[in-house]
Amino acid sequence: MSEEIIVVHDAKMESLKSLTQVMYILYALSYFAGITAIVGIIINYVKKDDVAGTWLESHFRWQIRTFWFALLWAAIGIATFFILIGMAILFANFCWIIYRIVKGWLNLNDNKAMLC
Repeated sequence: MSEEIIVVHDAKMESLKSLTQVMYILYALSYFAGITAIVGIIINYVKKDDVAGTWLESHFRWQIRTFWFALLWAAIGIATFFILIGMAILFANFCWIIYRIVKGWLNLNDNKAMLC
């Protein structure tokens, strides 16, 4: 009986890990189709309870924070674009988002939690 529970738990964790990987893909694809980030954040919030208490919870927290801070800095960059500082802000935001996606994805592949 306990072996069956372990197998089910392992299958669920693998499914959640795959979902987390899909989330990173959606955020990466947002550079080409911005709507994918919106889909990603919705899924993050809908499935957040499923990963609660697991090491994957830190990845969801990382992804959610990445989305909201990226949106904030994009808004600031766009608002200040006309005084040229906005271009620097948007470029820094672009680099920061790539860093967050790559770091998160690498830690996910190594089965490591994110230190937020």
